[in-house]
Amino acid sequence: MKENFDRFKFALYKEKEMPEFRKWIIALAGLALFAGLASAQVGGGNTNTGNETCTSQTAVTPTLRAEGYTEVAGDIVISCTGGAPPAPNTGTPIPTANIIVFVNTAVTSRLLASTVTSGGTPSEALLLIDEPGAPLPEAGYGTTVPQTLCTNAAGTAAQFGAGFGGCPEYVGTSTVAGSLNSVPVSSNPSTTAGACSGGTAGTCAPGANVFQGVVQGNQVTFFGIPVLAPSTQGSRVYRITNIRVNANGITAGGPTPGQVTASISISSSTALSITNSTLTVGFVLQGLSPTGTLVKNSSNTGNASGSGVTFNQCSSASVTSTSSTAAVGLLQYQENFGTAFKIRQQVAAQNIPGTIYNSESNFVTGNSFAAPGTGNTYLPGQADYATRLKATFSNVPAGVSIFVSTRDVANSFTTPGGIPNAVLVVSETATDATSDFGIAASASPAGVPLSSQTGVYTAANGSTVGIAPVSISAAGTGLAVWEVVNTNPNTIDTLLFSVFISYSASPATNSPAAGAMTVTMSFAPTPSGGAFTATTGAAASNTLTIPRFSDSLDITKSFANVVLCTTALLYPYVINVTGFDTGIAIANTTTDPFGTTAQAGTCSLYFYGTAQPTVNPFVTPTVATATVYATLASTVAPGFDGYMIANCNFQLAHGFAFVSDIGARNLAMGYLPLILTRSGTSPESLNN
Repeated sequence: MKENFDRFKFALYKEKEMPEFRKWIIALAGLALFAGLASAQVGGGNTNTGNETCTSQTAVTPTLRAEGYTEVAGDIVISCTGGAPPAPNTGTPIPTANIIVFVNTAVTSRLLASTVTSGGTPSEALLLIDEPGAPLPEAGYGTTVPQTLCTNAAGTAAQFGAGFGGCPEYVGTSTVAGSLNSVPVSSNPSTTAGACSGGTAGTCAPGANVFQGVVQGNQVTFFGIPVLAPSTQGSRVYRITNIRVNANGITAGGPTPGQVTASISISSSTALSITNSTLTVGFVLQGLSPTGTLVKNSSNTGNASGSGVTFNQCSSASVTSTSSTAAVGLLQYQENFGTAFKIRQQVAAQNIPGTIYNSESNFVTGNSFAAPGTGNTYLPGQADYATRLKATFSNVPAGVSIFVSTRDVANSFTTPGGIPNAVLVVSETATDATSDFGIAASASPAGVPLSSQTGVYTAANGSTVGIAPVSISAAGTGLAVWEVVNTNPNTIDTLLFSVFISYSASPATNSPAAGAMTVTMSFAPTPSGGAFTATTGAAASNTLTIPRFSDSLDITKSFANVVLCTTALLYPYVINVTGFDTGIAIANTTTDPFGTTAQAGTCSLYFYGTAQPTVNPFVTPTVATATVYATLASTVAPGFDGYMIANCNFQLAHGFAFVSDIGARNLAMGYLPLILTRSGTSPESLNN
C-alpha cells in the first residue's frame, strides 16, 4: 500500500518569486500539517476522518495600480483535508460545491459570453483543481493531468460545473499513467465500455480540472465544483486565478496603500467548512510616480520650467532644421513601483499554475475560447496589449504641429543603444496582432507600430531621432501613445519620449496665437480617449480591451508657451502742465532689408507720475509695419507729469519724444526713448 501511495503524493506547490520567509513558512506548515506525508494528492481512500475542512491563503499579494480598472488580483489557494470520498468505481458522482469569491470592488475579468440564467456571465476567471501542469518537487497524479476546461460534449462551449447538464465526475481509474482507482474521471466507470472498475487499467478520461467563474458585480461564482475529499491522503488544492478588479475603486495614497480584499464562501451538499476565509489579494498604489512623471529639458539634464519652453510668435520653429530650438523637451514617465510597467506576455504559454509572470496577461489557457454572441475569440487570461503610456496635448494653437519620438530616447537628440523599451502605436485600443512575448535583441518592436514612422529629426550634433506627427484636432488637442515592450520588474523603470514643435511665424495674423500648451500624462486607454466611459470601463465587459485605466490620477504639465514678440520703450520725461506738452512717436520698423518678419500690433502706454490718466495703460490702435504712431500727452494723459513706458506687441519698436512749450516758441527738446527689453531673435544694436 505504501508503495502505491507514494506514487500519488506531491508537495504543496510553492509560488515562484516568493520571498524567502514565505517559502520557510510554507515548508514548516507543510511539515506540521502532514507529518511526513506529501501535501497534496489526487484521489482518496475509504477511511472517514471526519468532516472535510479547508483553509485559504493568497499565494502572493501583488501591488495593483490605483489607475487600473482591470488589475489582476493575487491567486487564491484553498487547501482541503479530511472527509470521506465516495467509494471508487461504483458510479456515484463526486459531490459538488459552489465556491463564491466576494471582492470589495467591482470584478472586471473579461466576460466570455452574454449572460447565463444563474445570474451573471462566464468569464476568464478560472478555478484549477490540484495544480495541473505545475512542476512540483514530488510529482503526483494531479500535476500530470492535462488542463481540461469543463465543456459540453462537443467541446465547443464552456459548462459551469460538474452538476446536471455540465460535466459530472466520478471516482475511478483514469487513462493517465500511474492512476489508481480513486481519482476523478469524466465517465461513469460502472457503465462505460472497457470499464474503469475493479482497480484495473481502464479507459476513462480524467475529469475536468479547469472551471470558469461567473461574474456578477463584485463577485465571482464557480458553480458545481467537484469536491473529492482527500481523506487521510494529503490535501486537495483549488487555485482561483485571473480575477481582475477595479483598483481605481479602492482609496490609495499616503504611507499606507489601499487594499483589495476577497471573502470566500463555500456552499456544498456535503459537510465542508473553510477557515481564514477573508484575504488581502492586492495592495493599491498609484502606478505612475506623481513626482517622477514630468517634463524635462531637451538635454535631459534637469526639469523643464513650470511654464515649459517659450516660443516667440515672430520666430518660426521647424523640426527639419539642425537647430536644437525645435526640441521642446522630454516627457518622462516613471513607475511608482517595479511592476507598474508590464509587457503583454512573457512566454507563449503562461499556463504554469502559481508562476508570477509580471505581465499584463496572467494565467493563459492553451486553447482559444470563442465567446458566444460576441464574435470574438480569446485566450482566457490574455491581455490585448502591454502597458501603454499616453500623452494628451491640449491648447495647441492653430498652425502649430507637434511631433514625438517613435520610441524611448536618452535625450531629444539620441536614442539609447540596444532594443527599444517602448514604441509608438497607432491608437489607445488597437490590439496587438501577435501575442508579443517580450522582444529579444534581434527582434522587431512589438505592438502596433505607427505607419508614418518615417520622419527623422537631425540635431545640431548630427544625431537623429525617429519622429512622427501628432494629429491635432480643430479644438487644439491630440494624443500620442507608446507601448512598453521591454521592462525590468526588479527596478524602477523610467521612459523618456521627445517632443518637437513646428510652426511658421505670422505675427501680422496673430499666428500662432499666444498661450500655454499643456500635456496630460497617463496610462492608456482611459475614458478621455472615447473608447469607453468611466462607468463602462470600471465594469466587466465582453467587448472592451484589457487593460483599461481611469483618468482620475492623470498628471498635467505645461510644456510650451507661445508669447508675443514685444519691445519696451522708456520715455523718461513726459509732461502736459504749465503750458508744456509732449509729442510721442512710435515707429514699427519690422520691415527692413535684413529679413525680419513683418509684424503689427498695439502698444500699451503706462504712465507713472503725477495726475496719471484714468485709463492706464492707454492702448494704441494697431501699428502696422513700416508706419509710425504719433500722439500728444495732452490727448492721452492730460495734466500728467512723469515718465511713461510703452510695451509694443512687435519687434523693433523705436520712438521719439518732443517736449516744448505750446507752439514751441521759447523752449523745445527732443530725445530717443530707451529700449528696455525686446524679444525675438533678430539682432539689434543701439547705443542708448
